[in-house]
Amino acid sequence: MLGRITTQAFNFDQTFQPYRSNDFAWNFFQDPCVKNSLKVLDSSGSWTVLGRDITHVNVKVVPCTKVSVDIFDPIYSNGIVRSTGHIVKCYHEIYPDFDKLRMLLLEEDSDNYHVISPSDRQEFLFRLFKHMVVGGELCQYEDAINPYTETAKMMYKDSVSVQKDPDTKEISVVTTILKVSAHDHGGLCYPSATENDQTFAYLCIDPFKRHVYVLYHSFGIGDFTGY
Repeated sequence: MLGRITTQAFNFDQTFQPYRSNDFAWNFFQDPCVKNSLKVLDSSGSWTVLGRDITHVNVKVVPCTKVSVDIFDPIYSNGIVRSTGHIVKCYHEIYPDFDKLRMLLLEEDSDNYHVISPSDRQEFLFRLFKHMVVGGELCQYEDAINPYTETAKMMYKDSVSVQKDPDTKEISVVTTILKVSAHDHGGLCYPSATENDQTFAYLCIDPFKRHVYVLYHSFGIGDFTGY
């Protein structure tokens, strides 16, 4: 994913209401500042800015409720990861050097697919984790799970804001996460003209600080460092 992933920050000056998420996303892409500064990879793999008139925006609200990493606990207790943290390898009919973690993430008919509930699979934290595991076109897969969980936790912490209830002392997430894509007169153009599960753009909206962070990745061949 190196060279094909980026995060940008924008401020907004209006009150954000979650029930108006579609309007927010539409106004975001219509804003001149966004048009002239939102980064996107073109078909040659070069960074450019959006710089085009958007005619339609697709918006999906992504659940974002987790304030701990217990969402990963089932992975450690179902024979997917050894006590050392190393991921158990397994056979795959198509892909060589496959493992049980990717099997759990990608194969709906696998024995362990069910250990992560459908609702948890939709959570932003788990989505980040899955994106990191699956990686880019030139992904060098890790032998241990820790780099994946730690990177997902770091990205989650940087993208999401929380607050503590003064009465109950419970911590809750206040950030709204929107997965977005946009069309111009020629069709789908953002985050890419080509759809892929690893091509994504998330708007991470803090309604109190009035910040929106854009987490973007376009699947393809990026920068590669061998050894």
